[in-house]
Amino acid sequence: MPTELLFRQDAYLKETPATVEAVNERGGIILDRTNFYATGGGQPGDAGHLRRADGSLIAIATTIYDPEDKSRVIHVPAEGQALPSAGEAVTAVLDWERRFKRMRIHTALHLLSVVLAFPVTGGSIGDGDGRLDFDIPEGGLDKAEIAEKLNALVARNADVTERWITDEELDANPGLVKTMSVKPPRGSGRVRLVAIGDIDLQPCGGTHVRNTAEIGAVVVTDIEKKGKQNRRVRIALA
Repeated sequence: MPTELLFRQDAYLKETPATVEAVNERGGIILDRTNFYATGGGQPGDAGHLRRADGSLIAIATTIYDPEDKSRVIHVPAEGQALPSAGEAVTAVLDWERRFKRMRIHTALHLLSVVLAFPVTGGSIGDGDGRLDFDIPEGGLDKAEIAEKLNALVARNADVTERWITDEELDANPGLVKTMSVKPPRGSGRVRLVAIGDIDLQPCGGTHVRNTAEIGAVVVTDIEKKGKQNRRVRIALA
């Protein structure tokens, strides 16, 4: 059965009861539902733990999609963990501090794609920092100027909301897709759009804050030349 992706419904869900559906041959734990984000779209998988009925904990190092069935999520335990049994009831508990930093930087990266309105060729999200790669013919980017414009957007205290459109609606509006290398999550017949007030609208399957005020101040830490036309812009939470 597909894993119910609770993080898509509520990115602030810190813990949830769940049932172990299976433990694969590599020790990966599959739950019927999860609040753990699985690696994808430049955002790393969540860590945390599973709390068992007796109070013992199973540390989860990361979370990925099952390579044999993309509709299922695998919780990868840290080495040396006791494994649960199929049918066992557990509580999935996020490493919330780490997740929240990723949510803040992910939303900030969406704003960065507004400040620098160029095609995005790549990106990644870290624990309080991240980067986007842009297809920019000429250099001359100024860190202070980018940071000023980025923080001005953060300071607008814009609500971050989501809605769904069909695959066909996305095909009819290709301009919504800013990323050249990372494709929007598809396959279910609908695509999730993330809107930041009237500032930005783009497909995204990741987790975000509810309002840009939660991002806080952001700094541009580096601008690197990556090939003839690629520029990598790194940002971090101040």
